[in-house]
Amino acid sequence: MAENDSGQEKTEEPSEKKLREASEKGQIARSRELTTFLMVISASLFLYFFGAGMIQSFEVIMVNGLSFDRDHAFDLTKMLELIIALVVESIMLLMPFFILMVSVAIIGSSLLGGFNFSAQAMSPKFSKLSPLKGIKRMLSTQALMELFKALAKFTLVLAVAVYFLWHVYEDVIAIGSQALHAALAHSAKIIIEAFIFVSLALIVVAIVDVPFQVWQHTTQLKMTKQEVKEEYKQQEGNPEVKGRIRQIQREMSQRRMMQKVPEADVIITNPTHFSVALKYEQDSMRAPVVLASGVDFMAAQIRTLAKEHNIPIIEAPPLARALYYNAEIDQPIPDSLFKAVAAVLAYVFGLRDNKRTKPLDVSSLDIPNDLKTEP
Repeated sequence: MAENDSGQEKTEEPSEKKLREASEKGQIARSRELTTFLMVISASLFLYFFGAGMIQSFEVIMVNGLSFDRDHAFDLTKMLELIIALVVESIMLLMPFFILMVSVAIIGSSLLGGFNFSAQAMSPKFSKLSPLKGIKRMLSTQALMELFKALAKFTLVLAVAVYFLWHVYEDVIAIGSQALHAALAHSAKIIIEAFIFVSLALIVVAIVDVPFQVWQHTTQLKMTKQEVKEEYKQQEGNPEVKGRIRQIQREMSQRRMMQKVPEADVIITNPTHFSVALKYEQDSMRAPVVLASGVDFMAAQIRTLAKEHNIPIIEAPPLARALYYNAEIDQPIPDSLFKAVAAVLAYVFGLRDNKRTKPLDVSSLDIPNDLKTEP
């Protein structure tokens, strides 16, 4: 089991943040064997299909290069122009092959871990010059795997090459009795076919190497339980700090709420537990709005402020509980409570305007059964 410098076992799968940071450092899963196989088989197939045409074109270039007249032989400028033209023609002839190899190298290297460019991976790391770390790398699992792959490639290539040579033994012997041009063509065909067969052997190494590289990459990035906790704290914040922030936010919200109590038209209470402050302006409000509400200590503070500012306090326990549990701060009351609240406000406004009003019978207030709560 992998361990870190503190001796803790790395048992946890790498997080998205860990994978992202590793990618920024250039630490992603890569399989050189897969890239090598794709490049070799691509080169083999390219030569198989286009090799004969390329050889004929090079033959023409060589003939033209060696067939020059007297003017070219005694004029350095013309000879230089001829050489440059032959070089350019040769490069253009090889350009499709070069483009294919570069394309396959880029695509092959990005198949496993995706395309990734990291400036950090290109920067020099002097820690790699440490002899002790060098010995550790030589004795690591990766080094042993690289040795195994090298031996596997050598064994496979040797076995395939021996089998192929045994299979084409008669063709190789027959080349000696053929004309020069036919012998060269036959030899090129055998060489290209050998190249293809040998390159196909590398697919076995690639099939083994790809899952190993993925496993090794994940293992190297595994985290300890402590690292997971520290990362969670960094991303989500310390629970104690978050709790303190929430507490401060609640206190600020309560202070803002209490500052609005003096604006209320009435305080509806359950004398010992609940208090709800309501305000209603007929010209600008569709329904009464809850300015503040609280329970126990907060309810007592609301009642204290109400007395200081001569705000009527109406004891209506069922309505107070219904408003506390079903109405939101700074929002209109539920429509189903409008009738009961309207009766209270009519009574309060009547007292404020010195009008003769009947005593308020709180037991007769219309409160829907689904909004009633037990005391």
